[in-house]
Amino acid sequence: MKKYFLFLIVFGLISTAYSLDSSNVNSGSIVNTWIWEKSVGGASNPYTATPKTAGFTKKVVFTPEGRVITYKNDVEIRNSTYETGKGIGFSDHAEHDLITFEGKTYVIENLDNQNLTIVSNNQDAARSIFKR
Repeated sequence: MKKYFLFLIVFGLISTAYSLDSSNVNSGSIVNTWIWEKSVGGASNPYTATPKTAGFTKKVVFTPEGRVITYKNDVEIRNSTYETGKGIGFSDHAEHDLITFEGKTYVIENLDNQNLTIVSNNQDAARSIFKR
């Protein structure tokens, strides 16, 4: 009985440590340079902006050290920290991967080898689309 109880304690500690680390699963894949392709406003503020319509290019670089560097027309305009984790989305109240940087939190809607789509985690739900 003591061995069984000890086994449960060890198993619980291992599974807790694993679940704490699993929130950073996507942090490795977001690390890259992303070029802004377009932004689309939410239902309360519908708009579409592209580099052509906005008159500038934008690039964000997520580093492995937890920094995000934002460039406008290839000139660095911000250098701050970012955090990734799990959280509840504003619009659907479901659990999502979230990223927080520059004072805002975003739902990571799509992240693969070539695409990053983030949605503001608020009532506006503006969407920004980036490519590698």
